[in-house]
Amino acid sequence: MIRIFALTDAGARLGERLKAMLLNHDPDCLVSFELKPQPFAAQVQAAFSQADRLILICATGIAVRTLAPVLTNKYQDPAVLVLDEQGQFVIPLLSGHEGGANEWGRQISHMLEAHLAVTTAQPYLQPVYTIGMGCERHCSHAHLLEFLNQCLTQQGLTIDDIVSINSIDIKADEQGLIELAQGLGKSFQTYSAQTLAAVNDLLINPSQYVYDTVGVYGVAESAALWSAQQATGNAAELIQAKLKTPKATCAIARAFPPGAGSVGEED
Repeated sequence: MIRIFALTDAGARLGERLKAMLLNHDPDCLVSFELKPQPFAAQVQAAFSQADRLILICATGIAVRTLAPVLTNKYQDPAVLVLDEQGQFVIPLLSGHEGGANEWGRQISHMLEAHLAVTTAQPYLQPVYTIGMGCERHCSHAHLLEFLNQCLTQQGLTIDDIVSINSIDIKADEQGLIELAQGLGKSFQTYSAQTLAAVNDLLINPSQYVYDTVGVYGVAESAALWSAQQATGNAAELIQAKLKTPKATCAIARAFPPGAGSVGEED
């Protein structure tokens, strides 16, 4: 869910225009716009706490003071963008890396023909995104596709942004994953548990149960991280930690191409 809030009439005009643009870009997207909801802080904090992505058309100081009481950490907080009421600047305020606010901000700035003001340690460059997935045996292509689309939408990405779909080598013959990659025109790559162990320290949700079962602490997160690292030669980071359905797991990683430097540590 995307929630747009504004505090002025000029901001309202921008908010309504942006809502229409987002729905035109993705008719299935859930978008709401509110002008001066009362009480403002409580409404915004409630939306943030239920993990809605926020676009706040107001002063950055107001946004910071409003959200400060409900901040958790950069791995759990949803993406937040701040826009000026003229729509000239887009500022990824929170969860720039892990929550995808930097990339989402780029998309919004393109829609509005605005300037993107990224203030995290890593300046914006064209990143490489990779998907890591695990699933139970014989999980259907339809289930995997629906789940993947949900994960991408949550991060403000589309399948066109993705380079590859990846898993552990015991899933190399998993028909649902093979059909998923083929249907989307993406490469499907698998790696041994020993290879994936190289990124253990980068996992957000390591699982002893998964390790006892397949020999690696996380299939989706490990596969996403390792493939992004291999695609670029640079360090990778998770922009979406492992999400689960009863049948599958999915994670999204990102790395920057050679010459882009290392990934920033903080949002």
